[in-house]
Amino acid sequence: MDLSDRSRQSLLPSFLYSSGSGLGIERMMLARRSVPKPVPAPGAPIGNASMGSVVAQAPSEPGKIELYSPMYYAACTAGGIASCGITHTAVTPLDLVKCNMQIDPAKYKSISSGFGVLLKEQGVRGFFRGWVPTLLGYSAQGAGKLGFYEFFKKYYSDIAGPEYASKYKTLIYLAGSASAEVIADVALCPFEAVKVRVQTQPGFARGLSDGLPKIVKSEGALGLYKGLVPLWGRQIPYTMMKFVSFETIVEMIYKYYIPTPKDQCSKSLQLGVSFAGGYAAGILCAIVSHPADNLVSFFNNAKGATVGDAMKKLGLWGLFTRGLPLRIVMVGTLTGAQWGIYDAFKVMVGLPTTGGITPTETDKKI
Repeated sequence: MDLSDRSRQSLLPSFLYSSGSGLGIERMMLARRSVPKPVPAPGAPIGNASMGSVVAQAPSEPGKIELYSPMYYAACTAGGIASCGITHTAVTPLDLVKCNMQIDPAKYKSISSGFGVLLKEQGVRGFFRGWVPTLLGYSAQGAGKLGFYEFFKKYYSDIAGPEYASKYKTLIYLAGSASAEVIADVALCPFEAVKVRVQTQPGFARGLSDGLPKIVKSEGALGLYKGLVPLWGRQIPYTMMKFVSFETIVEMIYKYYIPTPKDQCSKSLQLGVSFAGGYAAGILCAIVSHPADNLVSFFNNAKGATVGDAMKKLGLWGLFTRGLPLRIVMVGTLTGAQWGIYDAFKVMVGLPTTGGITPTETDKKI
């Protein structure tokens, strides 16, 4: 392979996006070089394919999307909206009980009693209080989280170069996910502020339509962002753990537990791996980010509170453990479903699922 050939290849390691149709990126590049390119008729337009672009196709070939093109990032953004918005809204009852356990542990002593208190005081409708800011907020966050993760993963890989991008792929995942989450949380924060108050302060507001202007009127627009720093403290470690552990677990599943190469596995099996890897990653995410999650709930319910106030109220043990079992169940299910939906969306639009086995040095030379 000469230098000019190498320069046309994406610097992102090809194992990250091996096509389910049986042709990985590397094989597609080899195939394209081995087949003479047709000479276009005079005046005929020259498409992207003739310029050596990398295209992944689903088995049914519903369409073609050039990897790392604007359309590719748009598809990943849309998949992020679907995966995060739908899943967070679906677990609203669990989130509501968890937030109330964090804010008022004397009243909401356990998971079962927490559901009982909510049912008695607010009825079945009370379990979905705050679902609108949840849907809109986490849809916006999902757009930034997944769309920018794909962008920054490619961007940092290009900076590192092919050799170092493969060698230090974990650092690429960490940097890409952290960068994406910083942006995603700016979009989420106002909705999160409204959601927490609606769910934990009965009578504060019915939902987003009256809760948002009420906060702005009493605290100004910056009042919507007073929880941004603790939100970053919760979400950035969570997302870094989410993406790194997912990519690592998926690679281990294909390497040690599935004898068939990924590109020869059925799409249903690949999506099952995505869900399993996501669920396991979610458990780790919940543990890592739980103290900050307690702080976010505390700050949004105590005007002018500090970390010291939270420590006095919750205690160190409470900061790490209050509401943790429920959050493990919630976040594990949530993360597994998110990766399943996200990769299902990618398959639907003709893109390969996320993750795979890192090629060996011998494989790279073939």
